[in-house]
Amino acid sequence: MLINPHPFSAMLVENQAHLRIMQTTDLHAHIFPYDYYNDRPIEGAGLARTAALIAAVRAQAINTLLLDGGDVLQGSALGDYMAFDRGLRAGDLHPVIAAMNRLGYDAAALGNHEFNFGLEFLLAAIERSAFPYLCANALTKRGADARRDSRLLPPYVLLDRKLRDGAGKFHPIRIGVLGLLPPQIVTWDETLLRGVIQSRDMVETAAALIPEMKEAGADIIIALAHTGIGAEQHFDGMENAGRPLARLPGIDAVALGHTHMLFPSAQFANRPGIDAVRGTLDGTPAVMAGFWGSHLGVIDLKLQRGGAGWQVLDGQSDVLPIATAKTAGKHHMSVVSVPFVLKAAQAEHEATLEYMRFAIGATRRPLHSYFAQVKDCATVQIVCRAQRNYIAKKLAGTEHARLPLLSAAAPFKVGGWGGAGNFTQIPAGPMYQRSVADLYCFPNTICALRLRGADIMEWLERSAVAFHQIVPGQQDQPLLNDDFPSYNFDIIYGLTYEIDPTQPARYSVAGVLQHPESRRIRNLRYQGQTVDPEAEFVVATNNYRASTHLALRLADTEGVVFESSVTIRNILLNEIANSSPLEVTPEPNWQFTPMPGTSAVFLTSPHAAQLVTDLTDLKVVPLGETDGGFWRFRLLG
Repeated sequence: MLINPHPFSAMLVENQAHLRIMQTTDLHAHIFPYDYYNDRPIEGAGLARTAALIAAVRAQAINTLLLDGGDVLQGSALGDYMAFDRGLRAGDLHPVIAAMNRLGYDAAALGNHEFNFGLEFLLAAIERSAFPYLCANALTKRGADARRDSRLLPPYVLLDRKLRDGAGKFHPIRIGVLGLLPPQIVTWDETLLRGVIQSRDMVETAAALIPEMKEAGADIIIALAHTGIGAEQHFDGMENAGRPLARLPGIDAVALGHTHMLFPSAQFANRPGIDAVRGTLDGTPAVMAGFWGSHLGVIDLKLQRGGAGWQVLDGQSDVLPIATAKTAGKHHMSVVSVPFVLKAAQAEHEATLEYMRFAIGATRRPLHSYFAQVKDCATVQIVCRAQRNYIAKKLAGTEHARLPLLSAAAPFKVGGWGGAGNFTQIPAGPMYQRSVADLYCFPNTICALRLRGADIMEWLERSAVAFHQIVPGQQDQPLLNDDFPSYNFDIIYGLTYEIDPTQPARYSVAGVLQHPESRRIRNLRYQGQTVDPEAEFVVATNNYRASTHLALRLADTEGVVFESSVTIRNILLNEIANSSPLEVTPEPNWQFTPMPGTSAVFLTSPHAAQLVTDLTDLKVVPLGETDGGFWRFRLLG
C-alpha cells in the first residue's frame, strides 16, 4: 500500500523537522490474520499485515517512531494457548513479543488485559522485549504523591534520537514517552492483584511526572495511554481519560486505545473540542488505531528547533486500514502479510491450530449468538449452567448450599465494533477446543457472590443500559446502545424478568446512577414468586464481574463466598465433555415488556436472516444488509 508523503515534509526549512509517530494498540495477540475460533483466515486483522503499513511509512518518512498502546498478550487463541497450555519457561520468547521485536518498536505501554494471566506470566512475557515497556500508574507501593510511588515498571522512557531538518542537517532530540493505563486494573483483576498491585489516577500521575520528564531533558512528550476518549472533564479514577490528558500542559501528543475505536474518524464528529478530521483533542494531536492490528495510527508533528530546544508548530493524525470493509462482513485486503513477522510466530501459530482443533464433544443443534441481545440465547445459558453446576458442587455441605443458586453471564461475540463476523457460530456436530473459546473468549475465573434480591435488581438495571430508550408509538428506533459493551449485558439465569426499554436507563454507561426514580426491570421472579428485596441468593459469576460489583458496593467483601483460579473456559470444557451430545433449548429467562404499536431496529449477522422462522416467540422482520456487512432487523413490540 502506498503511503503518500505528508505535506509537512515538503514545507520544511532549516531547523524544522517532520516526526511521524506510528501506533498500534489492542493487538490482543493477533499476529496472523486468522480466526482461530472459526478456523479460517480473516482479512481485517493481524500485526503481520499492519507491518506492511509500518514499512511503507518508514520508507517515505525520515524521522519515525513506532509505539504500542497495550493489550498485546491476551485476546486470541494464540494468547490463551501460550498462557494456559504452552506456558512460558525461563528464557522463552513470547511469539507476540518476538514479532514486535522484529518490527523494531521504540516503546510500549501496558494495557489492562496484560494482567489477565497474572504478574508472573506478564513479567516473563515482556522480559525479552527489545524495547522498553512502560507503566506509570501500576504501583507496587503507593507513595505520598505520584512522584513518590513505587512502580511495577518504569513510568516513562527518554528516547535520544536525531532528526533531519529541511536543510538535510541532523539535530539531537530527546523524546519522552509516558505509559498509562486505567486504574481499574486493581478491580478488574482483583483476585490476581490483591495485596500486590495498587493504582493511581492517570491524569494525576501524568501531571506529576511531566515536570520530572522536562527536568530530565525531554524536548517533547507523548502520552502513550491505554485509555479511550471519554468525558471532557476530569474526575478521579477515569477509565477513559483521553480528553483531560490531551489538555495537560507539556503533553505534545496522545496515543490512545482500550475502547477499540478509531480516531480520527466520523465516530467522534460534531463534538466540541474534538477535530475528527485533523485528529486533535482540544488542539493536541491524538490517534487511536482500532484493534487486532486493523489500522496503523500515525501522528504527524511539525517541529521547530530554537534556543530553548524543540517546539511543536503543528500536528495532526490519521489511521490507515489494512483492509476495507465490504458486504456480508467480508473485507477486501489492502496489504499482504510481511513474511518475517509471520515467521516470528509460526511455530506457536501451528501449535495453536492443533490445540484448537482437538475434539471435546458434540452438539445436536447449531449454536449461535445472533439474537443474544434481544432474546434468551443458548450460547449464554450453556455458560450459566456450567457455572451453576460447578458452584453447586463446591458449596455442597456449606451454609450457602441452602440458598437459591443463580448464574450470571453475558454474550461476548455479538458484532459491535468487532464487525459482522464477530458472532459465536458453532454448527451441529463435533465441538472442538475452539468451540469452547468461541463460547467464552475471556480468561475469567470462577467466583460466587452472596447477594440480596435488591442487589440483583440493581445488577440487572445496570445490564439494561444496553438499550436506548424507546418512545412508545414510534417506529424503527435504534435499540442497542453501541456505547455499552456487550460483555456487561449480564443475564441472570434462574430468574424470570422483563426489560422495559421505554423507561429511562437507571444507570449511565459508566455505572453512575442517573435516574433514581426509573426502573427498567419488571416482574422479577424466582420459581414464579416475586423476588423479595431482602431474600438472599448465591450467584455464580466470573472474577471480573464479582470485582466490579464489589467496587460498586452492590456487595461487600463478605459477599464473596467462593473464588478460584479455575477458568470458566475450563469449567465449560468439562461440562460439554460430560454432557455430550448437547441438546440445548433455551429456557425462559428474560423478555422485553410488550410495546404495542412500536418498533425498534438492531443489527446482527447476515446469517441470522435465514433463521427468522425459528423465532416463534419474537416478532422480527429482516430489513436488508448494511454497508458494514451487518443485517438490519425490525423488532415489533
